[in-house]
Amino acid sequence: MGQRRKSREIALQMLYQMEMTAESPGDVIDLYKELMRNDSDENPQIPETARPFAEHLVNGVHFHRDRIDNMIVTASDNWRLERMSIIDRNVLRIALFEMLYCLEIPPKVSINEAIDLGKTFGSPESGAFVNGILDRLLQEVNRVREEEATGV
Repeated sequence: MGQRRKSREIALQMLYQMEMTAESPGDVIDLYKELMRNDSDENPQIPETARPFAEHLVNGVHFHRDRIDNMIVTASDNWRLERMSIIDRNVLRIALFEMLYCLEIPPKVSINEAIDLGKTFGSPESGAFVNGILDRLLQEVNRVREEEATGV
């Protein structure tokens, strides 16, 4: 498994914990750092190399959450954000953050990774749901990336 994929999985777990406990990104990141130090069979060590990108995703999603959530709501006909599963909405948040703010990652890669995360951690329908929302947002994301690249 690639380091970025592992980072996305870790970020998804941290975002899930933030929603369940209302903890801050810093508190959740500190907990994961502690888990990294305590390797066991039940809790295999989190690779140190996966941590920086995972932290970038968690902090970025947290900082840009309002914009990201507004985009998700706009693209999700008949689905309020609160009705989506915690996994699905956080997979979408991670993917949109990458698509908007990690310009070195092609949007299609972020979409494919999000679909895989949804299939792995969500319900049987998660992959298709995530794909549908992100596909609807791809044109807008490309427009935003183009505007930012040209300074318009």
